[in-house]
Amino acid sequence: MNDNEFKKVLKKLYLPPPDSHKGQNGRLLIIGGSHLFHAASLWALKVASRIVDLVHYSSVKENNEIVMRVKSEFRNGIVVQRKNIEEYIEEDDCILIGPGMVRAEKSKINNSAFAAPPAKPMATHGKASTDKQMTNIKDIEKIKNEGTETYFLTNYLLRKYPHKKWVIDAGALQMTEPEWIPEGAILTPHTREMESLIIKIKNEKIKKEIEKSKTKEQITIFAREYNCTVLLKGRTDYIVSGNKAIEITGGNAGMTKGGTGDVLAGLVAALFCKNEAYSCAVAGSYINKKAGDWLFKKTGYWFNASDLADQIPQTMKRLLLS
Repeated sequence: MNDNEFKKVLKKLYLPPPDSHKGQNGRLLIIGGSHLFHAASLWALKVASRIVDLVHYSSVKENNEIVMRVKSEFRNGIVVQRKNIEEYIEEDDCILIGPGMVRAEKSKINNSAFAAPPAKPMATHGKASTDKQMTNIKDIEKIKNEGTETYFLTNYLLRKYPHKKWVIDAGALQMTEPEWIPEGAILTPHTREMESLIIKIKNEKIKKEIEKSKTKEQITIFAREYNCTVLLKGRTDYIVSGNKAIEITGGNAGMTKGGTGDVLAGLVAALFCKNEAYSCAVAGSYINKKAGDWLFKKTGYWFNASDLADQIPQTMKRLLLS
């Protein structure tokens, strides 16, 4: 696909009508961050706040306080306490979960005091699950190990709200079992995260089929099996959704810095609020790489994730409005 063909995809993206009102141009909930990783979810918030009308943001106490202190940076960012996220999940168009969340080793989850499955496990992909689960946010908040909390929070939310639009990234993606993935979700793994997802597939026939395949075929099989869109990040991004697939090249070594993937996740999730999954993944990847390339022309390799987030609105204007 050449630049002109990409521009045709971009032209189909939703643009705010002149007579629209607050909230009509997208409402996004971001669940992310941890005591270890502060900036990741803030980068996602930064770029998303330029695109949609409202961004609800839920993180650890320290990150929530950062957002409240710098309201000039995140004017449409509204902090949501973790205990209240379910009401926002119901009303928002899309939920991004994972940037900056930490993972836990399987042994810590197995040894957790909260590891017993409920009496009636929730069903996923047509089968009752025996995965360890919790059934309310209040109990999940009591978990002291953040990685274990990531596991149970991700499990609980993906299982309870499969009808919502989800973008699953980073820490949440690392803790996700394939059977939890809601139909229609967008996954944004890098290569190691994709490998981890494949290892956790319970269907041995599908697992073996994927393991003997090459990368592009692997994500094609995975996306088909779990009815999701996969955006595999790398020097070349591979995007698969249903019977559609594309490779997107571009970017540069300046984009190897921490946080550029979080910017991409925020961009894709913001677009997903008002567009369909495949177009969002394609547009997000293309815009992100173009923004990085235009930054390279200005500053060489010496830019960071915040610079990338600032460049994206300018890139979108050039690509969508020209």
